Amino acid sequence: MRSDWKRPSVYSLPGEGEKRIMLRISYDGSAFHGWQAQGNAVSVQSVISEVLSGIAGRETIAYGSGRTDAGVHALCQVCHFDTVSDIAPELYRTILNTKLPKTVRVLSSALAPEGFHARFSTMSREYWYLIKEAAAMLPWDHMHVSPFRRLPDIDMLSAYAETLQGTHDFTTFASARDQSESKIRDIYVSEWDVIPDSFGSPVLRYRTAGNAFLYHQVRSMAGTMMEAALAGESAEAFRTRLSRKDRSLALRTAPPDGLYLADVSYDPEKYQWFEEEYGR
Repeated sequence: MRSDWKRPSVYSLPGEGEKRIMLRISYDGSAFHGWQAQGNAVSVQSVISEVLSGIAGRETIAYGSGRTDAGVHALCQVCHFDTVSDIAPELYRTILNTKLPKTVRVLSSALAPEGFHARFSTMSREYWYLIKEAAAMLPWDHMHVSPFRRLPDIDMLSAYAETLQGTHDFTTFASARDQSESKIRDIYVSEWDVIPDSFGSPVLRYRTAGNAFLYHQVRSMAGTMMEAALAGESAEAFRTRLSRKDRSLALRTAPPDGLYLADVSYDPEKYQWFEEEYGR
């Protein structure tokens, strides 16, 4: 529950004479080694920060709502930066889009609300995982949709997804590299559906939203559900995988190319129903 979230009570705010600008951005993750700046690898954060620094004439860092791994895409990521420039906040969208690579697009730019922090003000994150049957893959699906040998029954997948909604310990679906003290997370949405791509071909989509996610959690949940459904596993057996809190019970971590950060929300009312239904 929100009362259990371990967030810092104090975090960086704009300095004297500075203003904080909020950006909503989209990017093709196949072009980058993830969001986070790291050594000599090209990251989304480093590319945006470099352009912002050139505009400001001083080092300027874009701070994101959270990390995405190498190969993971974003339909909507949120970041902020602080500046003393008198450039109108809404103009940064146009300025940045003329300077950034085409694999990164700024969807909007605005003056951030007072006290806003891209990471610590976040109320929810939504991810999509996109899958096609391998035989139906199109050339432009490469590195943007995950191919599976065949697609299982969606009703079986939906039954698994339903067991993941709510507040659970997700140790089973956490990577060994996850450093979180607690593996308990609130999952507001967990569902499968079929959506058309730009050319009308069907795409199997896993959609999930929560307060936060463990390292590789979404990819592990999607991959394990797919493998379990292909094997004909019952929903009760899948529920046991979750309740055992045993990482060895995860069947597969799906590759990053099908994963999208679809939305970052700062609206405390968006999932208030979850607090009322599942709150302690």
